[in-house]
Parts: sequence; C-alpha cells; structure tokens
Amino acid sequence: MAKPKKTVIEYRNYELPMNFPVLLLTGDRWHISDVKSGKLHFHNCLEIGVCHTDSGFIEFDNTPVAFKAGDMTFISRNVPHTTYSSKGEASLWSYIFIQPDELLKGVFDDSSPYAEVFADMLQNFQLILNKSEYPDVYNILSMVMYELEHKGVNYQLSVKGLMLSLFMKLMRIHSANKGKELTNKDFHENAIVISPALDYVKENYMMNFPMEDLADMCHLSQTHFRRVFHEIMNTSPLNYLNTTRILQSCILLRTTEASILSISEQVGFRSVSSYNRHFSEIMGTHPSEWRHNMAKVDKASILEYTGWMQAQNLSEPKRT
Repeated sequence: MAKPKKTVIEYRNYELPMNFPVLLLTGDRWHISDVKSGKLHFHNCLEIGVCHTDSGFIEFDNTPVAFKAGDMTFISRNVPHTTYSSKGEASLWSYIFIQPDELLKGVFDDSSPYAEVFADMLQNFQLILNKSEYPDVYNILSMVMYELEHKGVNYQLSVKGLMLSLFMKLMRIHSANKGKELTNKDFHENAIVISPALDYVKENYMMNFPMEDLADMCHLSQTHFRRVFHEIMNTSPLNYLNTTRILQSCILLRTTEASILSISEQVGFRSVSSYNRHFSEIMGTHPSEWRHNMAKVDKASILEYTGWMQAQNLSEPKRT
C-alpha cells in the first residue's frame, strides 16, 4: 500500500507595526483561487477574514469546512489551514491580521477576570460566523475596516475601541460554544490582591526567589495566598512562574542562537534537565525540536502578491 502523502505545513511571519499591530488587506485584488494549495500554513498573528462573494472551503488539517458570502472567519496564530474557492469561483475577501494581546495590552492581563477566556480564545480559535446570525459582529468589523482603509483623524484609537468591543462579543460566543457563560460572576473580588505577585513574576522571572516572597508582597499568609492565587489563575504560583519562564525562553529560541543550556539559565532554571522537562510539559515538544520547526520561516511578505488568487497559483507546480 502506498504511503499517505505527508501534509506540508508552512509558517508565515507577517510583520505588523509594533505600536499598532493591525494590517488590513482589502479591495478587488484579494480573491481566492479555486486551486487547492498543496500545503497548509499558520502564522504569527490572528487572522480575521470577511468573505464578500462566492463560496468555498477552509481546510483545517484534513477537515474541510464550507464558507459562503457573508461569513466571518477567526483563525488563531497557531492553527494550520488553507482556503480555496468552489470550482469555477474566485471568492473575494478582506483580511485583518492582528495581534490582539499587543493591541489591547493591559486590558486582559493576568489580573483581569477575563484573562483566561481571552488567552484560551486566542490560542484555540477556529470560528466561522455569518452576518445574518451575528449582525452586530459584522457591523463592528465593517467599521474597523472602514477606519483602517480611510485613516481618518485618530483612527487608531477608534480601531482600538472597536476591537475591544469586538473581542468582548467574541469571548461571549467562544465561552457559549464551550458551554460556559461569561458573566460578571467570573470576576474574583480578590483579583487585585495578587497583582503585586503577578507584576513581580513578570519583571523577575529569571531570578530564583521563594514563593513565600510573593505572599508577603500581597500581605497574605502563605496558605491564603496559594488558595487565592489558584482560584484566580487556575494554577499554582510555582507553575505560573515556570510557564512564564518557558514562554520567555521561546522568544530566545526564536531570536537568538544561544544554546539550550544558556537559554535555560537565562530564564531562571537551575538545570537544563528541569528546563527540558517543563518545556515538554507546556509546549508538547523538546526545545531543540521547537526551535527547528520555528526556524522554517517564510520571510516573504504577503504584500508582495497582488492577490490571493495569484499567490495560490504561484504555489502550484508548473505542468508540462
């Protein structure tokens, strides 16, 4: 029996402005071909799409999901996918590439009652909504695209406000889909109490310090601190510290050529074996393997193409 063909997955890095990490692609040139690409791709930011005409499929791994005109798509940065139109059609789209955690920095930080839902949503988004069922979401997106296209006075501030409204609505939809209502009761009255500990970990994760110091900063007994911390963060203080260290190490793995040992020391682990173990538990793979996979970066900008139809055709092998 012939071996099944291995799916090719490509990482695409879209460089967004640091101070305003939002990019709009819209207009008559942004069509999607009916030619199915031979590979999936994922990227470093959230992709929001609005389908204006025709129909087709978005394929996640080997699972195709149909789309039609009026659909809005929300795909997380780490979800491999590809999109193609129905036979004989060339669906027209507008796309917004965005880093919501940077644009809305400070709004959904670790002390926010919605931080967990926001983080979960950004990591696990594969959502398709139609404007007939969610006209409010469609209207907000339309206003966002108008602001980004026309760049009126204070448009960036307007976009930020609209995006805040959009993501609150999306969090409610995401929570409902997971069977959990997002209501004010999710707010923990003691959330502000552990803020000093969260701030300290953020600034000093690379240092070795006893967890008792975090309790003292919050003016709580050790037992009470651990209980309150777990109620709010759904993890222990030590696990939170280790997760922070691992995520910071990912940045070093991607942006430097430092050794695994050196990186493990830079982020605060006392031994490389401890670092490897925690990395595998959190990221699901070994640091060297993760670095190798992330090194396969396609540095070509999406803006080099005149449209998705042409971009897709460029990826097809020439027929002789």
